[in-house]
Amino acid sequence: MTARIIDGKKIAAEIREGLKAKVSGLSEKDRPGLAVVLVGDDPASAVYVRQKEKACQEIGVKSFMHRLPQDAPQGEILALIDRLNRSDEVHGILVQLPLPGGIETRDVITAISPEKDVDGFHPVNIGSLWSGEDAVEPCTPKGIMTLIDSTEAEIKGLEAVVIGRSNIVGKPVAAMLLRRHCTVTICHSRTKDLAKVACRGDILIAAIGRPNFVTGDMIKPGAIVIDVGINRAGGKLTGDVDFEAAARKASFITPVPGGVGPMTIATLMQNTLKLAGI
Repeated sequence: MTARIIDGKKIAAEIREGLKAKVSGLSEKDRPGLAVVLVGDDPASAVYVRQKEKACQEIGVKSFMHRLPQDAPQGEILALIDRLNRSDEVHGILVQLPLPGGIETRDVITAISPEKDVDGFHPVNIGSLWSGEDAVEPCTPKGIMTLIDSTEAEIKGLEAVVIGRSNIVGKPVAAMLLRRHCTVTICHSRTKDLAKVACRGDILIAAIGRPNFVTGDMIKPGAIVIDVGINRAGGKLTGDVDFEAAARKASFITPVPGGVGPMTIATLMQNTLKLAGI
């Protein structure tokens, strides 16, 4: 078996084109606005912020960038968020993570109004997601579900295994899979016989940040494999899945790069339009 590649770049480009069409007919006053707060000078964070700026420009979303120094006090960050919460031009607020040491991430996230929480990290939105109510879905998990749907597989009743229990990917994607009537198992560093559990997955999602951790013998024949990992190993980007070995057993698989990564910003733009009522 040779797995079919799920082309995240192509799917993300199609999403962006659809969003651009929605925004193109709006007046300047009615265009959605996204505020991004970057604290410090983390190189990876700076790259992500530039990508978000570029996406806003492409689609026609108003972009409000706020860059604060590494030593900005928490009170200054919270005061900025309060101003953005009260701004009629801003429909979505994103604070780029990770924050510098000494800043309480939870305090910053909970300061964002749930109605402007474009990342879906506020406890109110997390609670809505798990309780099955309408919620702002975190961007990467939302993108993962779009990639799975692109296979046109009927996932209701399938067994899904998620490797990784982060609040950003593992836990929310598990909630989304449950909402779609999958049977879900979350694995982590203390899971006993993880390889045996992984082999049960009709859908296998790897999100742990360890290069090539998922080997071919951990893949159920015919599985849909979603690789969320972005690691630098041997001078190149690689995922959490041994791609060549997994592709010989899976039915569908995402590449790294070009799989989940492009979807995150595309779904961020989707969330921005949703919060703007578009």
